Amino acid sequence: MLTLFLLWMNLLIAPDSTQPGLLVMAHGGSSSWNQAVLEAVAPLRAGRPTAVAFGMADPNTLRQALDSLRAQGARRVVVVRLFMDSASFRHQTEYLLGLRSDPPARFLHHGPRSEPGPPPPLRHDLSLVLSRTGLMEAPEIGPILADRALALSQHPARESVLLLAHGTEDEVRNARWIVAMERHARLIRALGFYAVRVETLREDWPALRAEAERRIRAFIEAETQAGRTVLVIPFRVYGFGPYQEVLEGLTYRADGTGLLPHPAITAWIERQWYRLSRQAGWLSSEEALSHPLH
Repeated sequence: MLTLFLLWMNLLIAPDSTQPGLLVMAHGGSSSWNQAVLEAVAPLRAGRPTAVAFGMADPNTLRQALDSLRAQGARRVVVVRLFMDSASFRHQTEYLLGLRSDPPARFLHHGPRSEPGPPPPLRHDLSLVLSRTGLMEAPEIGPILADRALALSQHPARESVLLLAHGTEDEVRNARWIVAMERHARLIRALGFYAVRVETLREDWPALRAEAERRIRAFIEAETQAGRTVLVIPFRVYGFGPYQEVLEGLTYRADGTGLLPHPAITAWIERQWYRLSRQAGWLSSEEALSHPLH
C-alpha cells in the first residue's frame, strides 16, 4: 500500500523546481505511521521538490532523500525535522549533512557496520538550511490537542484529561517537555474539564519510567474512584505508543490518535519551509509576502 501511494505521488505531482526543496525528516515506524507522514506532506509536493527521510537521522534514508531532491531539480533545500523535541538527533543530522564537522559523542547507528566509529558525512552539492524548532514548541499543537479532547469528550465537567508524552532522561530537557505541554494544555483547560494533567513516561529509562508509571496510574485510579472519566491524549506525532500496556487494567477513554493526521501539521511544515527559505534569502520579498503563512 505504501509503495502504491509513493508511485501515485510521483506520477501525478510535478514539483516546481524553481523553488527551494523540502526534506522532511521523521522518526517513522509502522506502515500506517509512515503513511500518515506522507499524507501530511502530500499537499506540499506540487509547490517545490519534496522528499521524506524516515529514521532517526539515518544516513541511508537521508542519502536517498538528497538524491531524490537532486533528481527533482533542487539545488537549495530546507530540512524540516518532524520531531517533538528540537534537540532530537540534531547533532547527528548536522554532521551527516555536512553542516558541522564533529560527529556526536553517541552516534546512533542504523544497520550493520563495516567499520568502527561514525560514518563520514554524506557527499552532496546542495545548499541546506536546517530547522531548529520541535513540534512541541509549535503554536499549532494546542488546537490539535483541544480537537482530540473534544472528539473524546461527552461531559467535560465530569471528565479529566491526561496528556501523555515520551519525555527524556535529562531532567532539564524533560522539564522543557512539561513546560511545553502545560502551555498547550491551556486550550484544553478552557473547555471546562474537571482537571488536565500532563506527564512524561520517560519511556526508554527503566528507573525513571517506573516512577512515572506509578504517578500516571495513581492519577487515573484517583479520578476513576471520584467518578470521573479520564481522557488519555498522546502527545506524540502519531499513535498511542506503549500507553495501552502501561494503562492495562485501568478505566479510561482514548482513541489512540496522536498529532497526525491533522491539517495543522501540514501547515506547520510549510510555515517552517517559508520561514527558513526567507531567512536564507532564497525567496523574493514578493514571494514571501504573498504567502498567508509568512
